[in-house]
Amino acid sequence: MSGLDDPRVFFAAERTLMAWNRTGLTLMAFGFVLERFGLFLHMLRQDPHHVGRDLSFWIGIAFIGLALLAIGFSIVQFRRVLRTLRPVEIPARYCTWSGMAMNLAVVVLGVALLAYLFSEL
Repeated sequence: MSGLDDPRVFFAAERTLMAWNRTGLTLMAFGFVLERFGLFLHMLRQDPHHVGRDLSFWIGIAFIGLALLAIGFSIVQFRRVLRTLRPVEIPARYCTWSGMAMNLAVVVLGVALLAYLFSEL
């Protein structure tokens, strides 16, 4: 319990949630670029005997996985903070789940991106 009776505590927690979303999206984009860089190197090499995944694929996948973990954990942390707040600290009729829904949508789409990357040859 914060005991401040101030909605700014809630808004600070929500800004933190969205900051983790931006951080995760950045990590995810960087991972995707790394993964595609391996494909670019494949094209430059023009080696028909080389099949399989390069190291850049696995590093890119690791960055995307890290992003999904960070965004997922930020949802858990935000819910923990919400449980400590009193009703007077949350503005009346304010939608408290919209930030969590946005983060959850990013996680679901990130999992879909991973599935797509693994399904390609």
